[in-house]
Amino acid sequence: MDVVVNAATSVDGKLSTRRREQLKISGAADFDRVDRLRAAAAAVMVGVGTVLADDPHLTLDDDDRRVHRLRSGRPGNPARVVADSRGRTPLDARILDDEAATYLLVTDAAPDDRRDALADAGARVLVIEATEAGHVDLSAALDRLDDEGVDRLMVEGGGELLASLFADGLVDELSVYVGSLVVGGRDAPTLVDGDGFVDDLPRLDLRDVERLDDGVVLWYDVP
Repeated sequence: MDVVVNAATSVDGKLSTRRREQLKISGAADFDRVDRLRAAAAAVMVGVGTVLADDPHLTLDDDDRRVHRLRSGRPGNPARVVADSRGRTPLDARILDDEAATYLLVTDAAPDDRRDALADAGARVLVIEATEAGHVDLSAALDRLDDEGVDRLMVEGGGELLASLFADGLVDELSVYVGSLVVGGRDAPTLVDGDGFVDDLPRLDLRDVERLDDGVVLWYDVP
């Protein structure tokens, strides 16, 4: 499975303000680039924090791309994946509608009745082993998704999920749109949160730089 991470940050690497409210960083050209990346993926993944904060839909905006997927024998929209160890996804979340398949990755910490309610709301609930910290074991989760036919996974955040993916060496590609604004704030979420790296810092190979809207897109391969 190829794991492709995409995000938009401010110049100082912030995903949003310290209030953790959705922040418009890029414009129409970058939105189209993200839609193109989604169209090439088998599934799009976020953490439950992103679901709670933004209620994303994670479907394609461009009808032509949806039609092209259908003509090639794939679902019109990529599947949606949420890392949600305790099953906190709201039952009325937009990702639980019937426009695409949705996988919720939970651990045994999610109560049985909550798992049943999420399944009734439209999710395919996969129980994954937990890490020592009680989070979804992402390596095991990706193996399960691979068994489900997900051969290319696009990950859109947030920072805690990306930190775990980098820590586990699971990222193959990274694209970052850097918008022309400064957010600041020690409590504002960054591209990669968590405890941070001290030894064995993830190293990236810069593949390309593209000017887009009022910012730039940095494309990296992850050795």
